[in-house]
Amino acid sequence: MDASGSPPPGGTGGDDHTRTARETPRRLSREQLFVLISAASMNLSSMMAYSILGPFFPKEAEKKGVSDTTIGMIFGCYALFDLLSSLVFGKYLVYIGAKFMFIAGIFVSGGVTILFGVLDQVPDGPIFITMCFLVRIVDAISFSAAITASDSILAKAFPNNVATVLGSLEVFSGLGLVLGPPLGGFLYQSFGYKVPFIFLGSIVLLMIPLNICILPNYESDPGEHSFWKLVTVPKVGFISFVIISFSSCFGFLDPILSLFVLQKFDLPAGYVGLVFLGLALSYAISSPLFGLLSDKMPHRRKWFLVFGNLITAGCYMLLGPAPVLHIESQLWLLVLILVINGISAGMSVIPTFPEILSCAYENGFEEGLSTLGLVSGLFGAMWSVGAFIGPMLGGFLYEKIGFEWAAAIQGVWALISGLAMGLFYLLEHSRRRRSSKPQNIICTEEEQTALLSDEI
Repeated sequence: MDASGSPPPGGTGGDDHTRTARETPRRLSREQLFVLISAASMNLSSMMAYSILGPFFPKEAEKKGVSDTTIGMIFGCYALFDLLSSLVFGKYLVYIGAKFMFIAGIFVSGGVTILFGVLDQVPDGPIFITMCFLVRIVDAISFSAAITASDSILAKAFPNNVATVLGSLEVFSGLGLVLGPPLGGFLYQSFGYKVPFIFLGSIVLLMIPLNICILPNYESDPGEHSFWKLVTVPKVGFISFVIISFSSCFGFLDPILSLFVLQKFDLPAGYVGLVFLGLALSYAISSPLFGLLSDKMPHRRKWFLVFGNLITAGCYMLLGPAPVLHIESQLWLLVLILVINGISAGMSVIPTFPEILSCAYENGFEEGLSTLGLVSGLFGAMWSVGAFIGPMLGGFLYEKIGFEWAAAIQGVWALISGLAMGLFYLLEHSRRRRSSKPQNIICTEEEQTALLSDEI
């Protein structure tokens, strides 16, 4: 396949795009295979390192005198700096170089993951809290660099199958989220606080020589368009709101789900990690399916976005469950709702990247790595906005009103974003139908005039 950065299905490109799609070989080229291996290794190792905090870090932080709200801020600051750095890296990707940004991001991320493992030696109180913030901030910046470069390289290498490839690679992200919590919980129970971070940080670092050897180096000229022009496109703005909503739902669970499960069901830390399995595993399995459907049926992507949000809203009402429902909280129900939530996440998250990319091409953005960098950076930035708000809101609400009501309030956000997205698509469809009718009338009148003149 020619890595030319042509638009995905649903974008512009005319005959050239159709010809490229026809000429796409069914078998992967060597370059495409190497890109997939690099992205998969990064997704797997980084998500494992990211997710190990959930089962035991809140408990360890409480021992150090950290409040639930501050724990939520420690989780949330990761997303804040991921947001800021995504915008910068997306804008300057073509200047820095996609491969260099990818490798450098992995290197720093692995190093700070190991550094996180020695924070238990830091004195309690403000010093411990400050060091947690600093390490998380550096980790966020490095991960942002790696993921922005990775998404851009993937979209460049697979211009006609963006959703399918991204959805398939979410299997490795989901696998990392699946393996991280139980593995981290097991290593924590067996060997103490340090070993989970040192082990997983070392795995991240071991991926660097592999990626230096096999990852292709794409080059491109800087583009003329900006983030501001992209995000001010109305459709992109609504999709961005959907991304924020979903990432906040994920981030909401990070600091408080383990605390709720420990308090409600009295499970050991190792088993708490298995609770996270329901969400991560169902998301990993469903993502390739929705990616394939998004590429095969691009006109259906919008409804995946809408119904994914509405299902998620229902899940969060039942997660506690909300006290107004008068349903007793049970472990099997909690795990079932997390499984359904993982499927709804795959339904709504995976189509967002190709939808934004198609919209960018339709609005005059040039093809190539520059636009791919902007879209990757915007996606990462919007995801980070929600991932910043979610843990902070979750920690605060959990402390004030408890998990049941906090989850219900989070579900309202998903409900609003789903309804807003659905209303926008209905208005867009209605506007297109109205605009097509006058054109048909004009054409008919012109044809009648021509026929009458011929008869005369």
